[in-house]
Amino acid sequence: QVQLVESGGGLVQAGGSLRLSCAASGGTFSRYFMGWFRQAPGKEREFVAAISWRGTSTYYADSVKGRFTISRDNAKNTVYLQMNSLKPEDTAVYYCNADLSRISPSGSPPPRYWGQGTQVTVSS
Repeated sequence: QVQLVESGGGLVQAGGSLRLSCAASGGTFSRYFMGWFRQAPGKEREFVAAISWRGTSTYYADSVKGRFTISRDNAKNTVYLQMNSLKPEDTAVYYCNADLSRISPSGSPPPRYWGQGTQVTVSS
């Protein structure tokens, strides 16, 4: 069973950047499809981005396409989410995910493994 720990969240002004990291342990990292979801207050959880096992394919929600970049380093057991041109509507708790199967942008079925989340707040 894989354990996921996110870091890198914080407070940033609109137009700024943040890079989230997610360190995985307890499993063979390269066997896991990795992703990021987020949940804003009063809203449903939504898909943000996902990356395939070797990093050859990436997937993004329309709302972040062109601004966010997901990447992974299988040697470091870490997945990253580089967030640029941040907007107040990006404010949410961001969760790292892992699954042995492909993570669907529909969010169904939900990824099997989740981190505890990291808060991202974008001020206007």
